[in-house]
Amino acid sequence: MTTNSEKKWETLKRNPKLPTPTPVDREITLDENAILLSITDTRGVIEYCNEDFVESSGYEEYELVGSGHNVVRHPDMPRVIFKLMWERIQKKQNIIAFVKNMAKTGRYYWVMTDFVVKENDKGQVVNYKALRKPAPRKAIQEIIPLYKRLREIEDLNGIEASEKFLKGFLDSKNTDYDTYIERLITDNLGNLSETSGAAEKKKGSFFKRFFRIE
Repeated sequence: MTTNSEKKWETLKRNPKLPTPTPVDREITLDENAILLSITDTRGVIEYCNEDFVESSGYEEYELVGSGHNVVRHPDMPRVIFKLMWERIQKKQNIIAFVKNMAKTGRYYWVMTDFVVKENDKGQVVNYKALRKPAPRKAIQEIIPLYKRLREIEDLNGIEASEKFLKGFLDSKNTDYDTYIERLITDNLGNLSETSGAAEKKKGSFFKRFFRIE
């Protein structure tokens, strides 16, 4: 049975004061050194975003703060990816993902996203810090056809069918989600200087290990 908390990722609405852009098939080229940072509350509402995030989105800072993070969601993105992301961070675990975002102009940009779950001294989650870097071009080319299939499945048969297909896709490659995504990154950007077990991958920040981001 699906709980209310598990549905938050799906029910969060766009800010009605901001018009929904019409997608434009033109990519925004991000600075390779950019780090797009945002902090959201436990409902996914933006509390803070840095200059790189603001610039890439095309929105003004005052338009972003207080809006749901799906203000930059691109319709090409499979909903199952957001479901996996939300379920993982709800468990205080990390997850990395490739995400196609849509700017205010309708143009798109690809990022790889990593999370840091922030807790208070009582161990309660207070917000989520998301770090994003431009996604490697070869990784994007591999992920695009997978996302297209997932979206087609969702449109016809729903998110449960999409989730089963993703699991089957990973099983066919004898891998799991985390290992598959990290492989796409490391194959295109070099090798990790240190390795860790699956539990640590899910708990700690991949970007902090890989890019030495503080």
